[in-house]
Amino acid sequence: MISTPATVADDNVLLRTTGLTRHFRLGGLLSRRMLHAVDDLDMVIHEREIVALVGESGSGKTTVARLLAMIYPPTRGDILYRGRSVHKLHSRKDVLWYRGEVPMVFQDPYSAMNPVFRVAHGVMRNLKLHRRDLDGAQRREEAERVFDIVGLNPAADMLRKFPYEMSGGQRQRVGFAQALAVRPKLILADEPVSMLDVSIRAGILNMMARLRAEEETSILYITHDIASARYVADRIIVMYAGHAVEQGPTEVVLSRPKHPYTRLLLSAVPDPREKAVPVSADSGEPPRVIDPGEGCRFRQRCPYAIDKCATVTPLPRPMGPAHDAACHVAVPDVVDGDEAGTAGEWRRTPAPADQSLFG
Repeated sequence: MISTPATVADDNVLLRTTGLTRHFRLGGLLSRRMLHAVDDLDMVIHEREIVALVGESGSGKTTVARLLAMIYPPTRGDILYRGRSVHKLHSRKDVLWYRGEVPMVFQDPYSAMNPVFRVAHGVMRNLKLHRRDLDGAQRREEAERVFDIVGLNPAADMLRKFPYEMSGGQRQRVGFAQALAVRPKLILADEPVSMLDVSIRAGILNMMARLRAEEETSILYITHDIASARYVADRIIVMYAGHAVEQGPTEVVLSRPKHPYTRLLLSAVPDPREKAVPVSADSGEPPRVIDPGEGCRFRQRCPYAIDKCATVTPLPRPMGPAHDAACHVAVPDVVDGDEAGTAGEWRRTPAPADQSLFG
């Protein structure tokens, strides 16, 4: 795993969501059927931090990114950026300020750029729109600077190439260059390596780590690949069917997972450095996100579900320092008989025989 900075204090909070929710209506105007894409998400991103939002397709990860990018308005809840409510930003000046501070890098590098323009077009357009104090020569100099930062040699005439002349990895780097041109504080990276060859994914992940260290840029890294999240992220948020089911420091969540869905993800990508994680008997039942009602949305796939799981939606509970899980049967770690949160050496809590997965 890439080395990460020390744990940041709460006064370095860059972005916070409180009860963030997005529902989509299905059918006509009179229809009452609602798709629950994201429900009651509480999330914090600090300055100079990479947070990985992990989950399978349909878990709500991209919807979260689009909510943060102001593409979708929330059904309820709020997004606070530097203490300001994002959805109270109405003037063009305020919206441009926020979108310059929080740009988005899209998943598909092949459709993210207009093929009739050279790859420098997006960078120059961002500079002209968000940094009006620069003249033409300064914009050209800044474009060369950001291309160099993301590993595209401007001396090799990269700025004059068309998208079809570049590989997928190079196009994704152009996407990061477009975001960096406005000197952002937080980049929303939506599956930036999922469409790239395995051989070049590490280069993009290493570049993200350098941006955090050298440009002091935070990144929300959205991925379904928990192995790449382990490699680059400071903290992990695991999503399932619109709910954040577990979150905490990367090594803590992945070495001591408490939610059965997190364990299911880990069982698919075993790490030889860790002890073997018991594989749950996953039935493969897809989650219900259309009018799901109360209860845990993972219960149809969970071999440890109890009656309460069908009637009460679990809320996040402390499992350890800065480590939460939304599960009725998960057992927190304890220290000297006290619940998680105190200092000292951690040890496993003995669990009942039918709940041994979580101890």
